[in-house]
Amino acid sequence: MPKSTTHSNDLLGLIFLATAIADLAQNDGSGPATDLFLRLHTGALAAGDPGNTSEATYGGYAALAVARSGAGWTTPAGGSLSNFALAQFVECSSGSNVVTHVSINKASSGAGTCLYSGALGASRTISAGIQPQFAAGALIVTET
Repeated sequence: MPKSTTHSNDLLGLIFLATAIADLAQNDGSGPATDLFLRLHTGALAAGDPGNTSEATYGGYAALAVARSGAGWTTPAGGSLSNFALAQFVECSSGSNVVTHVSINKASSGAGTCLYSGALGASRTISAGIQPQFAAGALIVTET
């Protein structure tokens, strides 16, 4: 049974903007997460895979924190939202990876919980001097 668009928007608001769903769910009151973390991958993540599956390993790589608020994500509409601002990783200092996927995670490192993942429109070779980035609005998350 599919969700309504309103409920899809509500779920995205809860996860990405820490907005309570009236009479149903609220943000963790004792120590809510303030950031979500973008991670780059060299392969697809299957349902249930941890956030570090096929994670990039080039020199200087680290997951990118994105605020769990309107400063990090747009207001959900039509069952989707996107990154509000430029999401820019640290420049590669050595080595290289062919990056094919991106994920959104609860943790900045280790296995952690992967919330969403998807393929890039085209793979990207990241090598020394390249700074991976996603323009504002380029990362679209859809809840169906």
